[in-house]
Amino acid sequence: MEQEDLKYKRLRERMVKEHIESRGIEDPRVLAAFLKVKRHLFVSEALMDQAYSDFPLPIGEQQTISQPFIVAEMTQALALTENDRVLEIGTGSGYQAAILAEIAYKVFTVERIHKLLIRARKIFSELGYHNIVTKLADGTLGWKEHSPFDAIMVTAGSPDVPYLLVNQLAMGGRMVIPVGDQHTQELIKIYRDEKGIHQTTLGGCRFVKLVGEYGWQD
Repeated sequence: MEQEDLKYKRLRERMVKEHIESRGIEDPRVLAAFLKVKRHLFVSEALMDQAYSDFPLPIGEQQTISQPFIVAEMTQALALTENDRVLEIGTGSGYQAAILAEIAYKVFTVERIHKLLIRARKIFSELGYHNIVTKLADGTLGWKEHSPFDAIMVTAGSPDVPYLLVNQLAMGGRMVIPVGDQHTQELIKIYRDEKGIHQTTLGGCRFVKLVGEYGWQD
């Protein structure tokens, strides 16, 4: 292993131990994904050495790559299996989609900003993530033709829960979404079964706003 790769491998291991595992993330599949996915490749060269610190980083277009703990918390909340089909709203850097792709069978990810999607697609191709399908569109509309999904993750803050996304959940499906105003949100987990929709709150968070027909207006 080259010196540079070894350096980032050690930073990944420290990130998982200090920022993720120590804060209650215990799903072995989630931890394994975080140890494997090279987070530094999803940020600009100038920010690579900060990639494994526990805070968000800018990725351009007024968007960010979320802090590792939040990515881990949201991923664990989905309780994914290797057979799950997952919808992600907000591809961004592509890092969250790569984490999901390490655990689930297939990831469908929607991004509204063309420049970000082009960059993410390039990284997916270079890293060999053939189980990620991308689309340039308004994420608040979901991806109806591939629904229902076993899990849906929304990586931007919404004023409320878009009902179109809930409708695209399979029975037994889970969704995690930040809901609140444009500055602070609560992380909401939704579970759908034959009895209806069940909602629990996971805690406070702060995301860029979810822009779209059923989110915030641009």
